[in-house]
Amino acid sequence: MATAAATSAVGVGTGQALEQLEVNHDFARSLPKIELHAHLSGSISRKCLHEVWTMKKAEDPNLAVEDPLLAIPPDKVDYDLETFFPLFSSYIYKLCSDKPSIIHTTRSVLQDFQSDNVVYLELRTTPRAIPDQNISKKVYVEAILACLTEHNNLPTNTLSAKLILSVDRRNTLQQAEEVIDLALAYRDAGIVGVDLCGDPTKGPITTFTSAFARAKRAGLKITLHFAEAPTSASDEELWELLRWAPDRIGHVIHVNDEVKREIVRRGVGVELCLSCNVHARMITGGFGEHHFGWWWKGGSVGVALSTDDVGVFCSPLSNEYVLAATHFGLSRADVKELCLGAVEIIFGEEAEKERLREVYRSWAGW
Repeated sequence: MATAAATSAVGVGTGQALEQLEVNHDFARSLPKIELHAHLSGSISRKCLHEVWTMKKAEDPNLAVEDPLLAIPPDKVDYDLETFFPLFSSYIYKLCSDKPSIIHTTRSVLQDFQSDNVVYLELRTTPRAIPDQNISKKVYVEAILACLTEHNNLPTNTLSAKLILSVDRRNTLQQAEEVIDLALAYRDAGIVGVDLCGDPTKGPITTFTSAFARAKRAGLKITLHFAEAPTSASDEELWELLRWAPDRIGHVIHVNDEVKREIVRRGVGVELCLSCNVHARMITGGFGEHHFGWWWKGGSVGVALSTDDVGVFCSPLSNEYVLAATHFGLSRADVKELCLGAVEIIFGEEAEKERLREVYRSWAGW
């Protein structure tokens, strides 16, 4: 895909050229956006976590969880794989540990994405069981779906939200099958696909081959965390994941040329997360060295800029567009092409795709 400078002239419908139209923060905030790689727990803002902590501290003064504004300071966005995953297992999950906190945080995440003018969202979560609160994985999924349905049914909300259920690499095959069962049971209630995620040092992923094969046979869409770290980027693993026939793949960092060509040949959509990859030191170098440049210029596949964990890395989707424009010279015309490409790789139905195409055709901000 050809790119141009972020301040280049852009042709409008009348053929008249408008000079020096920047892809700046004002433009990016007003841009209708599609988010396809966002983890629910990682998208909870520090402010929202603090609200939950305050409520729980009032109920239990001996609560042994530190205030999120101290534990995860607003100015701290740099992590590595050794410090990133413990945020969830030892901290965020301890706060979001009952139905009221799960509902409160989910509603907050939806509102935050809507406030950033995201018009279509595929939120993903790993089903959790919390036995001491009588919460099964089924009850957990139902609670999340109820929040999404509540949001989608409000006529004032412009964001259409769907759900992807994730299999964690630490799961057993039986646990993975439970996730597939839940996705199939609730796909008419807003679940649009399944995901493989989690600590990339865990494995082997062949544990889950039969579960994802069953999902594919049943018509579920599949997205996979792909080549996220060197430890999860062996030829054996990547070719095995491609044998699962994924519809999209996320991160796509440590990929050799042969695998890249196969991804392009198949037309698999890619979900790219600039801030996450830079701040978690998942790539070598800064934003200018991010592999977005390769996929945008020569990948010829749908590319979805995504946040991954906006609550952790503090970069809303609008900022991801500014970063892409700044470091890779995207004009407003390029951004429109990028957005239209993302439409084609959503897991929503054709009617949803056409709604989004019309959003971009009719938007006056170009």
